[in-house]
Amino acid sequence: MATSGIPGTRLRALRETRSMTQAELARALEISPSYLNQIEHGSRPLTVPVLLRITEVFGVDAAFFAARRPERLVAELHEVFAETTSAAGPVPAGQIERLAGELPAAADAVLELYRRWRRADEHLAAASDQTRDGRPVGNDGTDRVRSASPHEQVRDYFYRRRNHVAELDDAAEALASEIGLRRGEVRRTLAERLRTVHGVGIAGLEDDTTGSGEMHRYDRVERVLRLSPALRAGQQAFRMATQLALLEHDALIERLAAEDPADDDTHTLTRIGLARYFAAALTLPYGEFRATAERFRYDIERLSDHFGLGFETIAHRLSTLQRPSEPGVPFSFVRVDRAGNMSKRQSATGFHFSRGGGTCPLWNVYRAFASPGEIDVQIAAMPDDSRYLWVARTVTGSQRRWGRPGKTFAIALGCEIRHAHRLVYSDGLNLDTPSAATPIGAGCRVCSRAQCPQRAFPRLDHTTLILEDRSTFVPYPVAPGG
Repeated sequence: MATSGIPGTRLRALRETRSMTQAELARALEISPSYLNQIEHGSRPLTVPVLLRITEVFGVDAAFFAARRPERLVAELHEVFAETTSAAGPVPAGQIERLAGELPAAADAVLELYRRWRRADEHLAAASDQTRDGRPVGNDGTDRVRSASPHEQVRDYFYRRRNHVAELDDAAEALASEIGLRRGEVRRTLAERLRTVHGVGIAGLEDDTTGSGEMHRYDRVERVLRLSPALRAGQQAFRMATQLALLEHDALIERLAAEDPADDDTHTLTRIGLARYFAAALTLPYGEFRATAERFRYDIERLSDHFGLGFETIAHRLSTLQRPSEPGVPFSFVRVDRAGNMSKRQSATGFHFSRGGGTCPLWNVYRAFASPGEIDVQIAAMPDDSRYLWVARTVTGSQRRWGRPGKTFAIALGCEIRHAHRLVYSDGLNLDTPSAATPIGAGCRVCSRAQCPQRAFPRLDHTTLILEDRSTFVPYPVAPGG
């Protein structure tokens, strides 16, 4: 096989996911630890006999080690270099793709340095007390790029892990098996586990008069988990499962959260995110849920009825099914509001969510607001010609009280077009004709579609043609040579 470092990098990641040392894996593969070390670092080829033994040991398909164009990493690098163009001019696209494909660790380091630069830039501007409407600005009067908030850093935590945390999936599935968790009895079984093992009782939460809509509260002293009567049965079970995660696997959650050093607020939010991941994996155990999803052809509403959980919970859980030995369809998941604010974004695909470029108004996740509660399906094409099948629908939440405000979001789940035939939503669609796809982009500031009439902002890496005696239908035309 080729001597590319890609198979070695994926083998090392797979080994670390299974918490195996090099010596343990080398023993299982019947090769020397030094030979394995050379394979992982790309200095020795991954031969066919060794590859076959790896597929037996890990239960993965050989295609797992095939070289694939790292679309998401390429897109992130394009965005970085578009914002940081040097006096020598823009970085050629070919060089960016080589960096992502041949030196992925170096590319990740570039992205991390860029994130740190953004944070330092923000802090420096704040220290110099230059602000506009509460936001730091530079000497030229332009807005500085906003540093990542704790919530954004937590989203990045899961985004970098492609929204799959193997240790939590394994632990949750083992607990579900131990306590005999069955569909229709989830809430009762979880309450019994909390009571008998941890001495935690379940009680109702008094009516919230503040208007904040408190959904649950755990009293550490009295060891009582109080749940709002506004929660449906599935939502109550999810809160119970989240509390079980913190009681039974606190050390594991703490270790995983500590992998990314952060301030106290970000660390706490990461722990909450990991506990909720465990809760979803406990109430929807990996093996059973994946098998049912395959049988139902990923029909989200049918899965929601079957498991008694909401559309958003089911869609988000589908985006986590990336166990190497039992992978589901690799999905990207996103949640937005009417104003375009993206409050959740996770991806197990090459789809890239822009940090600074906004999102695309041609994407069907925004069209979903026009038909509340109805499924909207779209075949979308990115500027690099990669195509995706997107499924979108609105979800609403209320406090079940007259006069209390509710909330509405659009949820979208997307997969690469090569997986689309596995989804019920592909029936009757033309998956083989690229021209049938709607052209979208990661965001106007970084989108390369020069002829898009919907563009809201000029491209960061190009000069806009501005003339008094000429107008165009397509906004922000690019200047010659720009």
